[in-house]
Amino acid sequence: MTTTYTALGRQRRIFVPPPAASLPPPAPQDPPIYRDLMRTWADRGRALPGRHDPEWARLAAPTVVRGQFSEFSDFPGPPRDGR
Repeated sequence: MTTTYTALGRQRRIFVPPPAASLPPPAPQDPPIYRDLMRTWADRGRALPGRHDPEWARLAAPTVVRGQFSEFSDFPGPPRDGR
């Protein structure tokens, strides 16, 4: 960011994008063998890195609902009396 001054002496920050030469190069493409492996795994229904896995979401979901094991659904929990 670059700081500029107005006629009244106030500071104003404006965004000046970096020159194109200083931008990082684009990410390389995956090698063909890796793309083929990902396609094979996807066809077999296996979990893939970076993709949503419905089975994992189901297994990691909370199974206990608030108030499920007691008649008090708004029970505050154990007393915090330093025991």
